[in-house]
Amino acid sequence: MAKKRITKRVSRKFSEEEKQQYQKIRDQVMEEFPPAKRPRKPSPPGIPSQIRAAREARGLTWYALAQQAGIPNSNTIRDIEQGRDVKLTNLQAVAKALDLSVELVETG
Repeated sequence: MAKKRITKRVSRKFSEEEKQQYQKIRDQVMEEFPPAKRPRKPSPPGIPSQIRAAREARGLTWYALAQQAGIPNSNTIRDIEQGRDVKLTNLQAVAKALDLSVELVETG
Protein backbone atom coordinates (compact mmCIF):
# COMPACT_ATOMS: atom_id res chain seq x y z
CA MET A 1 0.00 0.00 0.00
CA ALA A 2 1.34 3.42 -0.99
CA LYS A 3 1.88 5.99 1.68
CA LYS A 4 0.02 9.27 1.38
CA ARG A 5 1.83 12.47 2.01
CA ILE A 6 -0.15 14.95 3.93
CA THR A 7 0.97 18.52 3.82
CA LYS A 8 -0.81 21.35 5.48
CA ARG A 9 0.02 24.98 5.20
CA VAL A 10 -0.22 26.78 8.47
CA SER A 11 -1.29 30.38 8.27
CA ARG A 12 -0.65 32.78 11.03
CA LYS A 13 -2.23 36.11 11.80
CA PHE A 14 0.22 38.85 12.64
CA SER A 15 -0.37 41.48 15.27
CA GLU A 16 -0.22 45.15 14.31
CA GLU A 17 3.13 45.45 16.09
CA GLU A 18 4.56 42.56 14.03
CA LYS A 19 3.18 44.02 10.81
CA GLN A 20 4.84 47.36 11.55
CA GLN A 21 8.11 45.64 12.42
CA TYR A 22 8.12 43.64 9.17
CA GLN A 23 7.24 46.72 7.14
CA LYS A 24 10.15 48.58 8.72
CA ILE A 25 12.48 45.72 7.74
CA ARG A 26 11.12 45.74 4.16
CA ASP A 27 11.64 49.50 3.91
CA GLN A 28 15.25 49.19 5.13
CA VAL A 29 15.99 46.44 2.63
CA MET A 30 14.49 48.47 -0.24
CA GLU A 31 16.61 51.44 0.79
CA GLU A 32 19.81 49.38 0.95
CA PHE A 33 19.08 47.33 -2.17
CA PRO A 34 16.82 49.34 -4.48
CA PRO A 35 15.45 47.56 -7.53
CA ALA A 36 17.59 48.00 -10.63
CA LYS A 37 16.22 50.48 -13.11
CA ARG A 38 16.57 49.28 -16.66
CA PRO A 39 16.88 51.87 -19.39
CA ARG A 40 13.74 51.84 -21.49
CA LYS A 41 13.99 51.26 -25.18
CA PRO A 42 12.45 54.22 -27.02
CA SER A 43 9.44 53.55 -29.22
CA PRO A 44 9.82 54.01 -32.97
CA PRO A 45 8.43 57.31 -34.30
CA GLY A 46 4.84 57.52 -35.43
CA ILE A 47 2.02 55.36 -34.12
CA PRO A 48 4.11 53.40 -31.56
CA SER A 49 5.42 56.52 -29.84
CA GLN A 50 1.98 58.20 -29.89
CA ILE A 51 0.35 55.15 -28.29
CA ARG A 52 3.05 55.00 -25.64
CA ALA A 53 2.84 58.73 -24.88
CA ALA A 54 -0.95 58.54 -24.55
CA ARG A 55 -0.74 55.49 -22.27
CA GLU A 56 1.90 57.06 -20.02
CA ALA A 57 0.00 60.37 -19.89
CA ARG A 58 -2.98 58.47 -18.46
CA GLY A 59 -0.75 56.58 -16.01
CA LEU A 60 -1.73 53.18 -17.41
CA THR A 61 0.34 50.02 -17.44
CA TRP A 62 0.37 47.64 -20.40
CA TYR A 63 -1.93 45.34 -18.42
CA ALA A 64 -4.42 48.08 -17.52
CA LEU A 65 -4.60 49.33 -21.10
CA ALA A 66 -5.06 45.80 -22.42
CA GLN A 67 -7.97 45.32 -20.01
CA GLN A 68 -9.61 48.58 -21.10
CA ALA A 69 -9.16 47.66 -24.77
CA GLY A 70 -10.53 44.15 -24.27
CA ILE A 71 -7.25 42.50 -25.28
CA PRO A 72 -6.47 39.35 -23.29
CA ASN A 73 -2.67 39.60 -23.56
CA SER A 74 -0.82 42.70 -22.32
CA ASN A 75 2.17 41.77 -24.50
CA THR A 76 0.12 43.03 -27.44
CA ILE A 77 0.42 46.55 -26.01
CA ARG A 78 4.18 46.12 -25.74
CA ASP A 79 4.30 44.91 -29.35
CA ILE A 80 2.36 47.96 -30.55
CA GLU A 81 4.68 50.31 -28.66
CA GLN A 82 7.77 48.59 -30.07
CA GLY A 83 6.51 48.80 -33.64
CA ARG A 84 6.03 45.08 -34.16
CA ASP A 85 3.38 43.50 -36.38
CA VAL A 86 -0.01 43.52 -34.69
CA LYS A 87 -3.57 42.98 -35.82
CA LEU A 88 -5.30 46.11 -37.02
CA THR A 89 -8.29 45.30 -34.79
CA ASN A 90 -6.03 45.29 -31.72
CA LEU A 91 -4.47 48.61 -32.73
CA GLN A 92 -7.95 50.11 -33.22
CA ALA A 93 -9.12 48.79 -29.83
CA VAL A 94 -6.09 50.31 -28.08
CA ALA A 95 -6.54 53.62 -29.89
CA LYS A 96 -10.21 53.72 -28.90
CA ALA A 97 -9.36 52.99 -25.25
CA LEU A 98 -6.95 55.96 -25.35
CA ASP A 99 -9.50 58.24 -27.10
CA LEU A 100 -7.44 58.21 -30.30
CA SER A 101 -8.33 57.18 -33.84
CA VAL A 102 -6.42 55.34 -36.52
CA GLU A 103 -6.64 56.98 -39.96
CA LEU A 104 -5.40 56.01 -43.39
CA VAL A 105 -4.04 59.00 -45.25
CA GLU A 106 -3.31 59.00 -48.96
CA THR A 107 0.28 59.79 -49.76
CA GLY A 108 1.39 61.54 -52.87
